[in-house]
Amino acid sequence: QVQLVESGGGLVQPGGSLRLSCAASGTIFTIYSMRWYRQAPGKQRELVAGISNGGITNYAEPVKGRFTISRGNAKNTVSLQMNSLKPEDTAVYYCNADIKPLGVSPLTNYWGQGTQVTVSS
Repeated sequence: QVQLVESGGGLVQPGGSLRLSCAASGTIFTIYSMRWYRQAPGKQRELVAGISNGGITNYAEPVKGRFTISRGNAKNTVSLQMNSLKPEDTAVYYCNADIKPLGVSPLTNYWGQGTQVTVSS
């Protein structure tokens, strides 16, 4: 079984910072791209940032220059450093990854359970 577990959400004032982390565990052969999505109340889930196995990153326009995605040295973790947070960043943030499990299981897209980020004064 493969799991993605997020941590680091919480309540922060506008202009503040938070760091989200996600760790993949289980019977993993290779982890390819890892991403962060978010879903605000009443809105569709949207891509926030992604990072390839080789370290190539991409960001949604609303977060460019404020958020930074990175992977750990072991490549099984991904973090999202969020600076200059705004109320409109309030959402549940989800970790997402393309993972090839050990054995005959195919390449599969996995989701974490989500972590709440609330930006409010």
